[in-house]
Amino acid sequence: MKFFVDTAEVSEIRALAESGLLDGVTTNPSLIAKSGRPMAEVIAEICEITPGPVSAEVTATDYDGMMREGEFLRRIAPNVAVKVPLTEAGLRACKHMVNDGAMVNVTLCFTPVQALLAAKAGATFVSPFVGRLDDIGQDGMGLIADIMTIYRQYPQLKTEVLVASIRHTVHLLQAAKLGAHVATLPPNVIRGLIKHPLTDKGLEAFLADWKKTGQTIG
Repeated sequence: MKFFVDTAEVSEIRALAESGLLDGVTTNPSLIAKSGRPMAEVIAEICEITPGPVSAEVTATDYDGMMREGEFLRRIAPNVAVKVPLTEAGLRACKHMVNDGAMVNVTLCFTPVQALLAAKAGATFVSPFVGRLDDIGQDGMGLIADIMTIYRQYPQLKTEVLVASIRHTVHLLQAAKLGAHVATLPPNVIRGLIKHPLTDKGLEAFLADWKKTGQTIG
């Protein structure tokens, strides 16, 4: 499974990239707004940090606007994946951009049939939002299970399932067990995957025992 980080904070991205845990980055207009910096500047800097796909989202809702903004985003760096909403105009823009050689991430997916449509449009990634479904009492991980089942029936579909709106470790574990291709996680969730109280307790015991020996290494 590939790990993308869901943030526009460059310092966070750089730290995770240096740890070897990062395969790509997802951003959206809300995350860019939080950074307080010009969008193109932020995306360009992120693309320099990681060679993996960096999702940059259009804000237009009509086909012509999406194509115009998508072209602008693609010029920022070759590893930009243009992010479009799962609407009729978004699917149309996806098809044309992919045919022109772009990577496209179709976002805001909430049903299995929407994911099937994204794959038929040639999307590089489709982003189902599991946490937002959980928030309204629906089964977010059930959506991932259904999408993976459908995609496996049709090996000619090359779209990767990019699980989004991950809120905690259990979401990530379930997505990995289902065979989802990518998970995009906030920085704190990625760091939470590392933590376990027994790891901390074991390390504390090892260091205490070593200190008693009076030895040093090197």
